[in-house]
Amino acid sequence: MTVSQQYALDVYRAAQRGEVPGPVPGTHDWAALRELRDHRRFEAVLAGRPARGRVRAALARRRHAVRAWLRHPGTRRGPAAGC
Repeated sequence: MTVSQQYALDVYRAAQRGEVPGPVPGTHDWAALRELRDHRRFEAVLAGRPARGRVRAALARRRHAVRAWLRHPGTRRGPAAGC
């Protein structure tokens, strides 16, 4: 059963019982994603990690290691050696 079929069934049941039907699927998706992001940031702060910029900082470290390896290929085994 698809989401649309389940929603149609729920609307039908709510109409039969005189209740208010639930929200259309996808209505609160962005709000749920924002709450998840905020919760993960909160958990990071409680754990003593930076709340923002962790992925960007990791990518910058990786990019720096690759560039250093390309400038001096004999000094390390490869780009992954610095990470």
